[in-house]
Amino acid sequence: MAAPTDLSTLGELKAADYHVRSVKDEMRANLMAKLRAGEEIFPGIIGYDQTVIPQIQNAILAKHDLILLGLRGQAKSRLIRLLPRLLDDYIPALKGTPLNEDPFHPVTKQAREMVEEHGDDTPIEWISREERYGEKLATPDTTIADLIGDIDPIKAANQRLTYADEEVIHFGIIPRTNRGIFAINELPDLQPRIQVGLFNIMEEQDIQIRGFNVRFPLDVMMVFSANPEDYTSRGNLVTPLKDRIDSQIITHYPKTLDTGIAITKQEAWQDRSDGEAGVDVHVPYVFREIVEQIAFEARDSEYIDQTSGVSVRVTRAALEALISAAERRALRNGEDETTLRISDLMHVAPAITGKVELVYEGEQEGAQNVALSLIGQAVRTTFTRYFPDPSDKEEGRPHYGDVLDWFSQGGSVDLDQDMSGAAYADALESIDGLAALVTEHTTPNSDAERRMMMEFVLEALHQHSLLGKEITEGAQSYDDIMGSMLSSLGDGGMPEDFDEDDFDDEDDDDDPLSRYR
Repeated sequence: MAAPTDLSTLGELKAADYHVRSVKDEMRANLMAKLRAGEEIFPGIIGYDQTVIPQIQNAILAKHDLILLGLRGQAKSRLIRLLPRLLDDYIPALKGTPLNEDPFHPVTKQAREMVEEHGDDTPIEWISREERYGEKLATPDTTIADLIGDIDPIKAANQRLTYADEEVIHFGIIPRTNRGIFAINELPDLQPRIQVGLFNIMEEQDIQIRGFNVRFPLDVMMVFSANPEDYTSRGNLVTPLKDRIDSQIITHYPKTLDTGIAITKQEAWQDRSDGEAGVDVHVPYVFREIVEQIAFEARDSEYIDQTSGVSVRVTRAALEALISAAERRALRNGEDETTLRISDLMHVAPAITGKVELVYEGEQEGAQNVALSLIGQAVRTTFTRYFPDPSDKEEGRPHYGDVLDWFSQGGSVDLDQDMSGAAYADALESIDGLAALVTEHTTPNSDAERRMMMEFVLEALHQHSLLGKEITEGAQSYDDIMGSMLSSLGDGGMPEDFDEDDFDDEDDDDDPLSRYR
């Protein structure tokens, strides 16, 4: 509803025949108008079009208070902070009063006395939608005084008021968001006795402070967020409060790889070509798939605590770290542009280790090994979208015969993290059959991307236990898997009864971390 913000007194507001709506009526009406007009209600939110967003809209149409339940990194806070878009641009309030009070229905003593004294000349002000949103992170030390209010002895002393006077009340942050939206994040972290203090706000839409025999009617839409495990655990949330929350909406992680890629592309800082010293880093689509696949692998990993979740912040940070690794390499080589390489993936691990909670088995294996394992599994899964599956001995593996023969005849290749584009090309082009394999199965957009795909083949063959790999500081080398095994055994050689066919990538499926120990 458009507001005549040039009006400055109560009398002018009456003459304009202005009608005040409750905040939930206001949001309902504005949502209905936006839906009819086909407007985007929650811009920047990807993957919730058929699940979460319709449920939020239904709750608003029903004039419900609501809670978003979901693991970390599921856009709960972002969704909540978009709700003020459904408020009017401006609403009128009595000027100088503490609770954004309706000019036609003042509730505090100060406001009532103001209207009685000035009548139609009572000054009003116009409050923007941004000023009508309040938020509090629930913590164990949050008090009723913080949320609802308390008696202010200093105010009483300075103004020589008795404790029976309403004006000694200091209102908390919820009343100060009167006629707006108030959000409490991580609701179960509130102490039970503090949760009880929310009962009246949720049901009777009023508050009572200390011993005052006065109730202050409030007009607030309450919105909460919580982790499902905390919310459903008995004792973390008192049942009467849960009963007063009208709509419970479950959020979720991206359900498809494409959705996850779109979210990461939107959130990650990718353009590094800033200023004359900047580097233009090309990001082939395959890396977007690998980065997103890392999160999918993590959300299914036995080494990671799934009740804690794997935030989409993992993929954002991973892509930014990946681009930074390529950017650093280009700067060291005096290059103005570069393309991501598979070897850059080794620098993604720090973006993973700090953002996942490991179970006991994962802690035993070590965060770094778990991260490298997730990267390796993501490479392995993504590879078969572009190339024949090396684990298929009959149909897939024969395609890699020339490459594997080259390594079995003593070939090896060293790929330093900081090697120039020319040195990188020379190293990969020296491998028999590798370029032809990439040309046969893919259509790279550039020579740099074609060489990246060549390295992709080597890493995938290693992940399928068909090539050996040694990682040193800042470099990695690929060689024949049998040579790697022999060198690891030292002078002892292979056992007499060893059969090469017995050594197969399938043996590692039950223990994906075996190669990283």
